[in-house]
Amino acid sequence: MPKQACRPNVGSDHNSYTSWILTPDGAEWPSKNDEELNPYIRWRKMLWSWHKAIDRGWKDEDFILLVKQINDAIERTTESKFTITPTGIWGNASDLLPSSVIWKDETQNVGGSHKARHLMGLLLHLAIDSIEDNKRLAISSCGNAAIGAATVARAAGRPIDVFIPTWANPSIVAELESLGAQIHVCERKKGQLGDPCMVEFHKAIESGSLPFGVQATENILTLDGGRTIGWELAEALEDNPADDLFIQVGGGALLTSCAIGLFEAAQFGKLSKVPKIWAVQSEGCAPFDAAWKRIPTEKPVEEVIEYCQKNQSELMQPWANPTSIATGILDDITYDWIGVARSLLLSKGGSVVAREDQIVQASELVPKIGIQTEPTGAASVAGAINAFEAGQIDAQTVIAVLLTGKDRSVNQGLD
Repeated sequence: MPKQACRPNVGSDHNSYTSWILTPDGAEWPSKNDEELNPYIRWRKMLWSWHKAIDRGWKDEDFILLVKQINDAIERTTESKFTITPTGIWGNASDLLPSSVIWKDETQNVGGSHKARHLMGLLLHLAIDSIEDNKRLAISSCGNAAIGAATVARAAGRPIDVFIPTWANPSIVAELESLGAQIHVCERKKGQLGDPCMVEFHKAIESGSLPFGVQATENILTLDGGRTIGWELAEALEDNPADDLFIQVGGGALLTSCAIGLFEAAQFGKLSKVPKIWAVQSEGCAPFDAAWKRIPTEKPVEEVIEYCQKNQSELMQPWANPTSIATGILDDITYDWIGVARSLLLSKGGSVVAREDQIVQASELVPKIGIQTEPTGAASVAGAINAFEAGQIDAQTVIAVLLTGKDRSVNQGLD
């Protein structure tokens, strides 16, 4: 059974496992006959939050009640709740793709994307750690992560500060305000280096706020809840195995969390084969791909990771002038890039950069199966289109893609 050397806590030293968490001692995979649909209950004995609670004297039913109470509050707030998200097979989708595409749809998840999975995981830790309800949370985001954070914070009655750029989508800002988030618009000051939103976010953390985002570099526990998507996907892939998996990469926590979940499923004998994992970025913003091309991938995994850690500042450089219609992956730095690199190395996958026209093609293809994604949400498909065109996969390759964010303009009547 997988082992973990130390129990992760906010602020702990995790330099040995940058942007990565291992599996708790005594973790248990649920029975295949378990019909529970809430992933935080179904896979609770895999979560660090559950093990922490049990260590502190909680009973199993206490943890289940906590999850249900939060989920009920989220449903009252947004009319959505956490549940296992659907998967399906897309046969003969397009001449641009292999003949068999397995998809996982996160557009109907809480907040309209996968982001809330990470944040629900963090919220459970806050409750188990008995963090006072008036302790301010903070996130730097102007998209799905911010909405996910504001949604679960509102349900839990916790105050949250959201640091956004001047160009944030007004409809997103309005939704954040409706959820009770405190908005902070961050202008770039003359001569300022780095993302001004992250600068102000770090000031808030230094003043006592808690990091409540989806970068493991800021809060390693964001990977805990994020692993649920990998566990769910593993059960779907066991019935319908995939050769390759394409995941869009902005900050990198989605791919890292999903990969960890898949590797854990394999370790527990619940997944016979982890597919090759491909990190997908856009041609207008590909900092991970630039770093990936400069690392010695032919060496043993741990040697490569050590090399990455020692040479972070040289390898992971901010991308100048990020631009793409896939705005959700325009992080000028892939914060959790070492976790992404580890995932690709362990699965023998790689990095792919989608052209802008391919992102447009993907955005037009996905709605044909009835899933309304924004360009970012369909970017995984764009990566597959690119890999297919380049001959990295062929028509017989069975691929899987994550569809990660809903098209809000469909519901709001926006252009």
